[in-house]
Amino acid sequence: MTYDLVLANGEIVFPDQGVRTGSIAIQEGKVAALLSTAESANAKEFIDCRDKWILPGLIDPHTHIGFGSNETDFQTESRSAAIGGVTSLMTFHRSNDLSASTGPWRERGEAQSMIDFGFHFGVTSKLHVETLPQTAREFGVTSVKVYLMYKGASGAAKGFTEIDDGLLFAALLQARKIPGGVVGVHCENVEVIPVFRDPLKEAGRNDLPVWDEQSPGFLEAENVFRVSYFGEKAECPVNIVHMSSAESLKIVRNLRRPGRAPIHVETCSHYLSLTSHSPIGFLGKVNPPLRSQQDVDALWEGIADGAITTVGSDHVPRKRETKGPDIWKASAGFPGLGTMLPILIHEGVHKRGLPIERIAAVTSANVARLYSIPDKGHIAVGMDADFVVVDPDREITVDPATQESFSDYSPYEGMTFKGSPVRTILRGKTLATEGVVDATARREPFGRYIHRNSGDMK
Repeated sequence: MTYDLVLANGEIVFPDQGVRTGSIAIQEGKVAALLSTAESANAKEFIDCRDKWILPGLIDPHTHIGFGSNETDFQTESRSAAIGGVTSLMTFHRSNDLSASTGPWRERGEAQSMIDFGFHFGVTSKLHVETLPQTAREFGVTSVKVYLMYKGASGAAKGFTEIDDGLLFAALLQARKIPGGVVGVHCENVEVIPVFRDPLKEAGRNDLPVWDEQSPGFLEAENVFRVSYFGEKAECPVNIVHMSSAESLKIVRNLRRPGRAPIHVETCSHYLSLTSHSPIGFLGKVNPPLRSQQDVDALWEGIADGAITTVGSDHVPRKRETKGPDIWKASAGFPGLGTMLPILIHEGVHKRGLPIERIAAVTSANVARLYSIPDKGHIAVGMDADFVVVDPDREITVDPATQESFSDYSPYEGMTFKGSPVRTILRGKTLATEGVVDATARREPFGRYIHRNSGDMK
């Protein structure tokens, strides 16, 4: 047999299982065979992967496509993703009427995206909860997000007037009916934030550390307890998205036990690499805030011992001009799709000695499992041929001009990371090589919508 492509003689990374030297044969966009070093094969194309890691393509579970340029974000941000070894992403879709808006948004992604993509539904109203089983089935969506930060006045400022604990619990009751259903929650106690924020503003504070001081980690942790407790009572899996604090993780560790609904934890690459005192100024404003080095270290412990399920970028591709000069008015969030993998390898593997297969688990296999994504996240015969080939010693210095994003800055700009992608492959076709988007993939993007479990509701 002549295969379409063989990734030859690489260090194949099996998430949470180990690394094995060998080759991967690809046919018609799928993994056709895993070959030992003693086996040979015929192929139309060979790529020499000697001394390189071959990981499953990353699945970024947390992005905000449309927050930069609604018209072109699928195009630009998928290119940035490809540069960084991300072959699939999940993005949050919010609208007043999900049943009417999801189809057109999916069609835009199918027309523009270079990588595969799926949706989480943002639940902000009783209508969303009531129609969730129908919309979940129609669009193959198994995951929703509730924004506890948008309660009360904070939510009203953004047009959300129905977010409260009742909406959260109702969403949990509905989501448990969905096969594979999981409720992600943004945890920050917005009702207490003014107690800290108002005196800080009156004192004239206008710096990055103040953003952490006005919403300290225990306000996240308090919400984490509530969400986890509600999840147990509703018998619905919950996912604490973008966890930032050591105290939050400690609460989850204490609450997990056999027989109760799972508590999943997602953190983000910035909470594993930056602190509130990083010299990046207003570029570092994000919700929840960047925390202390102690929090960073605790989250890495969670990666190492499996307490943290997934890692995402929380990618928000706005322009630099939105980030200041007033910390209180600056936009929250920043781009991260194209830099997530180098950061995790540099900080996790090279600095802390974590095995690369652990990084592969939290960025691919666990994401696919949590969100019921078919044929992705693992390296096995029959799976989609989605890969990122990594040179563990290749250093990159982050330059926003080379990231292909609508955003024109990075909180990591000028920083150097060791260990970076040299090739990104989606279903057997090259998307990017050594930080440069493939010309054919750019001209003819072939990303597909990820339609997940559509079985009968419980």
